[in-house]
Amino acid sequence: MRIARFSIDGNVAFGAVEGGSAPGEEGALVLDIIKGIPYADFELSGTKVPLSKVRLLPPVLPNKVVGIGRNYAEHAAELGNEVPDVPVAFFKPTTSVIGSGDAIEYPSFSQELHHEAELAVVIGRMCREVPRERVKDVILGYTCANDVTARDVQKREKQWARAKGFDTACPLGPWVETDLDPADVTIQCTVNGEQRQLGRTSDMIRSVEDLVVHITEAMTLLPGDVILTGTPAGVGPLNVGDEVAVTIEGIGTLTNKVIKRG
Repeated sequence: MRIARFSIDGNVAFGAVEGGSAPGEEGALVLDIIKGIPYADFELSGTKVPLSKVRLLPPVLPNKVVGIGRNYAEHAAELGNEVPDVPVAFFKPTTSVIGSGDAIEYPSFSQELHHEAELAVVIGRMCREVPRERVKDVILGYTCANDVTARDVQKREKQWARAKGFDTACPLGPWVETDLDPADVTIQCTVNGEQRQLGRTSDMIRSVEDLVVHITEAMTLLPGDVILTGTPAGVGPLNVGDEVAVTIEGIGTLTNKVIKRG
């Protein structure tokens, strides 16, 4: 099931996305409004609205976004880094989260903004110290993410908080896909229609299971929290006016335009 969060007539709701998902078929999609929230038992209301009549919002509003760095060997190499012995974790604040169609604001303190296409894991229930065999039980589904990074700031500051946590630095969407095997799907990023990144999740150094186990050893994850699983090689610059799209096989496409901040 594809679960979207959206706004219509000033109201915010969740809905199940129905219809074709191939490129060009978006106009035929409809939303069956959900009674309740997707983190608990819910029913479909049977009230349907065309996707074209709503504004898509970030599919979740996470309490926290936990990012994982250097989880693809070729990406680590392209930036001159070695593969770390343990996962490199960082946070992106809730205020960095935007949805598909929202604008990425180029931060005034950076001169080198980069895209990073990633598979995002959406947590469905409160959990900590999750054993490997229970990981699937705590996951609601998966969505597309762009770990937008001020690369020059990342290089000169020891902490990545500003480089990866500025407002609009975490596009998520367009919806959550609950029925996906994340082990081997394609991740693609285009800028103005030109392919920049193309990889597969099977190239991740640490799997989704590895990451959930590792993170929940240290902290409790709450429903709606998000884990960013790392980006494949091919990261590159974004400029004001660019349109960046992240497409993940089995999920859909997250699209955002870059604008000047302020």
